[in-house]
Amino acid sequence: MTKIRKHIVFSGHVQGVGFRWRAARAAGMYGCTGWVRNDGTGTVSMEIQGTEAQIDQVMQAIEKGRFIRIENMDSRIIPTDPDERSFREEYD
Repeated sequence: MTKIRKHIVFSGHVQGVGFRWRAARAAGMYGCTGWVRNDGTGTVSMEIQGTEAQIDQVMQAIEKGRFIRIENMDSRIIPTDPDERSFREEYD
């Protein structure tokens, strides 16, 4: 399966609700790499790398978050990072 990398900006009720924690756990569970961080604008940015199916599974797991309410996702495909080995939460 071919790996892809996506840069995604999430808006809605996505800060202060465990979004980064849930994203990091789901990415680890489904074998994706990348990072997630809160932006100063109330949004959350993420770069995630894996197969399309793996990324879809991570997105489904994030959306199941009890307090998370994603209102919009701006997603684009970007070049993969062949040296990346893990998924991490980044902090302000």
